[in-house]
Amino acid sequence: MARYTVTGGAGFIGSHLSEELLRRGHVVRIADNFSTGKRANIDAALRHAIGDGAADAAARLEVVEGDLADLDVARRATADADFVLHQAAIPSVPRSVKDPITSNRANIDATLNVLVAARDAGVTRVIFAGSSSEYGDTPTLPKHEGMPTNPLSPYALQKVVGEQYLQLFTRLYGLETVSIRYFNVFGPRQDPGSPYSGVISLFIKALLAGEGPTIHGDGGQTRDFTYVANVVDGVLRACEAPAASGEAINVATEGRVSLNELLARLQQIIGTEVTAVHGPPRVGDVRDSQASIEKARRLLGYTPIVPFDEGLRRTVQWFRDGSPTA
Repeated sequence: MARYTVTGGAGFIGSHLSEELLRRGHVVRIADNFSTGKRANIDAALRHAIGDGAADAAARLEVVEGDLADLDVARRATADADFVLHQAAIPSVPRSVKDPITSNRANIDATLNVLVAARDAGVTRVIFAGSSSEYGDTPTLPKHEGMPTNPLSPYALQKVVGEQYLQLFTRLYGLETVSIRYFNVFGPRQDPGSPYSGVISLFIKALLAGEGPTIHGDGGQTRDFTYVANVVDGVLRACEAPAASGEAINVATEGRVSLNELLARLQQIIGTEVTAVHGPPRVGDVRDSQASIEKARRLLGYTPIVPFDEGLRRTVQWFRDGSPTA
């Protein structure tokens, strides 16, 4: 049994990480300011862990409420932790373009505080939520970790800076760190109520309402959509993989699906036919994204455990169940 801190643990990915850790019998401290995270996500994670046999999960869960851009909060969050899974962020390219100052505070100031607090607390390893947006709009596919970064938005730049801070703390202070670069993660608990939500949750919400979803651009842009269980597996592998410290590692599926193809697959699953509404491309968006996961295979022993179509079916079912806390 180890002690884990999950920052942003009330969010989409963070709550799934917390659920799996509780299921495995670990002690979990969630740190969140609930600006975008939801207490219902924590309740769902706890309920599912208990339902899967972790009867004492509630006794192993602690919640610290506060802003990690406040160093005192970061210190409370990381005290006595073995591992810190730093998921807290404002994970939105459009929002960062609209409000770069708030995004910077959440994505850079808080990250630096977490690293300082983790160093001082003697944390074994920090795992950071990186992003495929760091690669920018390079035409080279698949995108691999040896490529230079080329951020096109404040959000992408903030993720690059976060990674650089991690690597600096590893070299300078000996704090073990790993950045896991996510590629368009989707699944249950992804909030469909915001215009900044992931495209899959927005598409499903529109289709179930019989409405045409909005596609920004011509719909030919492609993404390596990654079901959340794959990310959870990759992050937890990164906690103890001996050769991973100091590295940035893609965790994805190596797939490539256009938004037009995504819409067609969702319509087939849901059984509906509607016409998408096309709007102008969004500022800061990349055209194509596809991951190489060779490094994750080599360093983490990672391979995707849930295929894209199965992930879509699970996500649609969650929405159909009408259970935002499921």
